[in-house]
Amino acid sequence: MPAEKAPSQASQLVKLARDHWDVLISTDGRPYGVRRSGPQIARPFKGRGGVRAALAREFTEATGGQVPSASALSDAMTVLEGIAEDSDPIPIHLRVARHESGIVLDLGTADGRAIIVGPDGWRLADRSPVLFRRSGAMIPLPVPAPGGDGLHRLRDLVNMDDSAFRRLAAWLVAAWIPDIPHPVLTFKGEQGTGKSYTAQMIINLVDPSPAAKRSQPRDTKAWSVQAFNSWALCLDNVSTIPPWLSDTLCRAVTGDGIVDRALYSDDDVVVLTFRRVLAMTTIDAGALAGDLAERTMVLDLQPITTAGRRGEEELDAAYNAARPSVLGAILDLLSAVLAALPGVVLDNKPRLADFARVLAAVDQVNGWTTLADYVAAAESVNTDALAGDVFGSALVKYLDEQGPFTGTAAQLLDLLPPPDGYHPQWPKDATRASGRLKRIAPLLRTVGITYDDTQRTPDRTRQRLIRLVPVESTCISASAASAASETPAEQPEPADAASGHSVRAVSAQRPQTGSADATTAVADAVRTLESPAASAPVTGPEQAVHKIPDAADAADAAMHALSIRGALRCPRCGASMPPALTAAGHLMHLDCTPTEQE
Repeated sequence: MPAEKAPSQASQLVKLARDHWDVLISTDGRPYGVRRSGPQIARPFKGRGGVRAALAREFTEATGGQVPSASALSDAMTVLEGIAEDSDPIPIHLRVARHESGIVLDLGTADGRAIIVGPDGWRLADRSPVLFRRSGAMIPLPVPAPGGDGLHRLRDLVNMDDSAFRRLAAWLVAAWIPDIPHPVLTFKGEQGTGKSYTAQMIINLVDPSPAAKRSQPRDTKAWSVQAFNSWALCLDNVSTIPPWLSDTLCRAVTGDGIVDRALYSDDDVVVLTFRRVLAMTTIDAGALAGDLAERTMVLDLQPITTAGRRGEEELDAAYNAARPSVLGAILDLLSAVLAALPGVVLDNKPRLADFARVLAAVDQVNGWTTLADYVAAAESVNTDALAGDVFGSALVKYLDEQGPFTGTAAQLLDLLPPPDGYHPQWPKDATRASGRLKRIAPLLRTVGITYDDTQRTPDRTRQRLIRLVPVESTCISASAASAASETPAEQPEPADAASGHSVRAVSAQRPQTGSADATTAVADAVRTLESPAASAPVTGPEQAVHKIPDAADAADAAMHALSIRGALRCPRCGASMPPALTAAGHLMHLDCTPTEQE
């Protein structure tokens, strides 16, 4: 009887894996393996430190030095991947994870030790209660030292004022709370203020890496690879941020997912999902786009005197000596914050409200004012971002000079003077102008300009109406309406047209006095302004160029909105309209009502 054929190398590899490994699928669809007798570290099937390499080594040790062939390893991994897909997906974490009422922090050591933080304190555990994965962009954290004066030692290493340092300490606490959005920590200052070194120190407290500082990625795929492999990242020396990167960073703050085609596949995809802790260094916060500016926490670094400047070798020694006690102090504060958070309720919730609750909890624990300082600083950042936006700054200047605007995006684009030469941020057409307005709308509100685009014109084109009103104009319009309700004898003398006052955007209301023919006459005057000639290029201050009906009151045809170059003139007598009347919504002088014969 012939001898039984020995099992193939692939079969031996599969048996070896099933005896010593648990294979599973993560929530992002990737297969991982966890050694049963080892730490709670999930290894990818392929790549550095993966299951494939570990199986090859174990096979060689078990067979007395026999090396498995590449085809046997490939066949075995295919079988194991099929076994893993039979199980339900399991969440696998990177560096930090939420567990029950506490938080687990992976030290990144080979033995899998972790820090478990709860409302009652923190402790070092030999085995993590949750699964973590590792990457080549991670290095171990030092074991934190309990007690001590860690925050004071960190304060001595950074050159910022007390308010900024307290916000930094609160951000460090929030950085280890994985299920909330975190603002992009932005270090701003002139050259020589130590921005890059400070950012490197802070990132290496949260998620140490051999490359804590990164350059700007070239595209979304390059960014996704970096973000997938690090919990905390820092973009160094940011001068300008392209729109795609600004949007990508915003999504990474609130939670991002990128779908890409799987390697060596035509129809299969891989999904990379992540919410990350981000930092950046910059000289000018005006480089930030509006939506990104609202998701940043800017800390200004103070200049370093020549006498106070220290070399990197000295700083490295001081930082490494202080690091364990700094980590211990942050963990102490994190524990106290977890205990305080359930009782924190915010009456007014700013953007990134979950992060604001953490700041409020830190204030409650330490008696600080980080939340108020964060909100005040955010307003300054928004103002800087708006000043750095060529379209936004032109719009603010126009509204300051001319008052409220109601009209279409095309009309607004015609009214705003374009910059000299080509500028990539300047909208090329009405569609892009409308989109740009939506982007900067939150920034406009921070400087007291309300934005509304919910109404449309009542004509068949149904164009979207944009209404921009400075806050001061609301009060002015109310006073003007009161003045316009007086009789002509009681009203002040009309302003002379030669004074140069120009009302480019007003809400024009038909007169409510006089006969029905008066209303018809005003309507005729409005239709005159709506004629094609009114949209022609303006060469003199006397010409009116835009008129858009106000869709909010289109039902009774009582309200109209005009965008005018030059002063508005009465359609009956031709004289300039007083600003008080136009602001109150009148198209003609109150004593210019048409006669019955007209």
